[in-house]
Amino acid sequence: MTPDLTIFAHEGWLTEWAGAALFGSLAVALALLLHAALYRVLLRLARGSSIDSDELVVAKIGRPLRWALVAVAIAYTAQEVPALAAIWARIGGVVVPAIAGWFMIAILKAFAGVAQVRTGLRSADQLTARRRQTRIGILSRLATFVVVMITIALMLLSIPGVRSVGLTLIASAGLAGLAVGAAAQPALRSLIAGIQMALTEPIHIEDVVIVEGRWGWVEEIRTTYVILRSWDQRRFVVPVTKFLEDSFESWSWPDEKLFGSVFLYVDPATDVAPLREELQRLVRSNKRWNGKRADIMVTDTQPGSMEVRAVVSASDAITLFDLRCDVREGLMDFIRRDMPEAILRHRVERQLAPGLSPADPSASAD
Repeated sequence: MTPDLTIFAHEGWLTEWAGAALFGSLAVALALLLHAALYRVLLRLARGSSIDSDELVVAKIGRPLRWALVAVAIAYTAQEVPALAAIWARIGGVVVPAIAGWFMIAILKAFAGVAQVRTGLRSADQLTARRRQTRIGILSRLATFVVVMITIALMLLSIPGVRSVGLTLIASAGLAGLAVGAAAQPALRSLIAGIQMALTEPIHIEDVVIVEGRWGWVEEIRTTYVILRSWDQRRFVVPVTKFLEDSFESWSWPDEKLFGSVFLYVDPATDVAPLREELQRLVRSNKRWNGKRADIMVTDTQPGSMEVRAVVSASDAITLFDLRCDVREGLMDFIRRDMPEAILRHRVERQLAPGLSPADPSASAD
């Protein structure tokens, strides 16, 4: 009778896979321990460094570094364990590009964060700082998009079935390429517009703009859209192409030094000289005034009123708005307190009946 060797074959198969699982687990555990020790050393060095951005770089690359060490440990162990090598041969082509892409994106974000920290919105030249931060943000997002696309392509090419299909499509890509290009035209248009936005810089972070009657600050500039923040904290999402193809109003280009007007309507007989003196006193005591301009002009007259315009200047649009409010409040308080005769009054002319005088009691009854 011939002995049945199937049981022993199955036992060898189970032993082989159990060994692969055991050695794979040990490799992962050692990689995690190595990462914990290495990360702690890097974090301690970053905290002890005089450069504040070192800790940011270590924090960004911490997670992808962990899985990169795990992948290296498994790949090295697979060279000695055939069963683990068979598993790694199937998943390595997907795992390695994914981890490499993740690591590249983390490095890009780390360097972008370092550049933004060093630039700083609170520097002396805020306009230059915002220009640099805008350029860094757009270029880092475009680079991230390119890395993601390359990573996905490498992951798909590592799958034999997808690779053969991809080669077939490339060989017959005539009409199919035209169809895909036509379908992706809006996305490609927005992507190209994002690149053009980074090169031409029509807007920057924290610029004050008016788009289709909406007034707000530029909060974020993405690859395909821009987020505007209004004064009441609402958000408007505007396509990037809007700033490249249509006209919009900018209160921050080429710099933020602006003039603003405050209109007052007073009695036509008002003496304007005291208002000019009060305006000078108000702006000199207000830290929002940049010292460029502060004057008052009579810009219009009507039969019952006179339009007075106070022009003031400030370093940026936000400060100018607050300064205009302060000047308006101060001038109105001055008129109420010291020049009540300037308060606008509506005069009514009454015609008396023949034979009556203004002192006649019957005249007041009309």
